Amino acid sequence: MPSLTYQDLHARHADAIRAEVAAALGLAGPPGDLLRSSCEELMRRQTMRYPLSVLPLAVHGAETGDPEPALPLAVVHLLWWTAACRLDDLADAEAAGAGPAPSGHEAVLTTLAAGSLLPLRLLDSPRLPAPVRPVLTAEFTACGLAAVAGQLADLRGCTSGVPRREAVLAAYRGKSGAPFAMITAMASLLAGAEPERTLLWREFGDLLGILWQLFNDQEDITSGRHEDLRNGTVTHLLACAHEAASPADSARLHCLRAAARTSPQARAELLELLLSGPALEGFRQDLETYRRRAHGVLDRLSGRDPYASCLYDLIGQASRLSLRTPAPVL
Repeated sequence: MPSLTYQDLHARHADAIRAEVAAALGLAGPPGDLLRSSCEELMRRQTMRYPLSVLPLAVHGAETGDPEPALPLAVVHLLWWTAACRLDDLADAEAAGAGPAPSGHEAVLTTLAAGSLLPLRLLDSPRLPAPVRPVLTAEFTACGLAAVAGQLADLRGCTSGVPRREAVLAAYRGKSGAPFAMITAMASLLAGAEPERTLLWREFGDLLGILWQLFNDQEDITSGRHEDLRNGTVTHLLACAHEAASPADSARLHCLRAAARTSPQARAELLELLLSGPALEGFRQDLETYRRRAHGVLDRLSGRDPYASCLYDLIGQASRLSLRTPAPVL
């Protein structure tokens, strides 16, 4: 068992993070201001299920023994993901045929402010050392471009050809790996780590981000939400199923994926194929590969405890295989 879980770390700093969020929202305007109210509503509506805002705290703590200087970065991470998840929800609604509602335009403007403009203001705060502010900003903008490229690749994958594992993982590296790599590198830079260590922290974040996307894919199934099936999303598990399938079965997967958007029966049939032995084995193999790589990078970094233990805990959470092949009906 880790000596300090990432949930433990969040519990220690939850009040400080909330105070930082309130201060950040204050940058959008005075109380009652339209933009500020919209950003506050976004934060209330788009609550994160897991406290990943502690990731920069854990990295900074692993480097220096003190997580608190990274509190502004925790808010940058939280704002970025809150906005990204909201945009993802809007895209899913449009893909489902609902079309952009009038309020959707307001939501896009709010997510632009909360996910991009407010973080940039935070990164220019006097609370951060002046010499490091430009490199933090450069890291943030580079991440944004990589994440948008990954999201575009993910959306394009919904309509093109037979999905392949490597192509899906490349999209995951952009849309999820890049934001994690951004925040781990930023925490390393803020901690004054040597360039070689920052490169390792960026690599670790990239691997953890991919693992977290695989975790999200599993949770979408185990929770019964099945949003990926309803949206026709090309997931890594779907790519594994295609690669393990015969040409005839691959064609069936393609048809079921299209029908699953509206048909509960098609969703059930598709899910049965996704959880078949060969597809699930391919998923398990890649999950284990990325788990080993993330552990290897973290071993090389040899960060300070108890904060390094939080990062091992995050790997454990993200790399757990929770999907199971259904038992045969006798």
